[in-house]
Amino acid sequence: MIRFSTKAIAGIAAGVALAGGGVTTALAYGGTSEAASAPQAQNAPAQAEKRVDSAAQDRMLVAVKKDKDPKNAKKDAKAAALPGGVSTATSFWDPSTASGKPMSYHTIASPYWPLGTKVKITYNGKSEIGVVDDFGPAEWAVAQHNPPALIDLSEKMMQHLTGTASNSITIKFQVLELGKGGVYRHSGTGYDTATGKA
Repeated sequence: MIRFSTKAIAGIAAGVALAGGGVTTALAYGGTSEAASAPQAQNAPAQAEKRVDSAAQDRMLVAVKKDKDPKNAKKDAKAAALPGGVSTATSFWDPSTASGKPMSYHTIASPYWPLGTKVKITYNGKSEIGVVDDFGPAEWAVAQHNPPALIDLSEKMMQHLTGTASNSITIKFQVLELGKGGVYRHSGTGYDTATGKA
């Protein structure tokens, strides 16, 4: 029979506990040879992995339950109801805006969305989020493009997206949040696309 010193047993117990196998494995096979106890020591990491997998599955179930929360469902339905589509975007830069806020990189203009509306604009794989702080383009400018020009981007945003400050491009848009400010027009070319009625 092989005997282990107290120090050796303490070391084995600490190692097994760290591996997640528990002290019981070390104590149950404390009086056997190293060769006989090796299979059990090898099983300890596997048992620890099973416990980790089980814990991960429990966390996934909790995440799924959270996703089924009625509040989340309402948010998803509201986001799905917000307009999105394809538009022509032109560019502009004015010293003052209809909202009274200073012109900035994120300033965009629209004739149909309320001031304060947040819109995601995507062009050639690049996306930016703009805020409607001004009105425009004018009806004649909207109508002269196909698809209609529903959005004016700040020249700085246009420069970032295309490499040219003054430009006219076809973009994808998705309204992320409707603002609470004023609206310039309630009808006109492209109105149904801008408001999700098309």
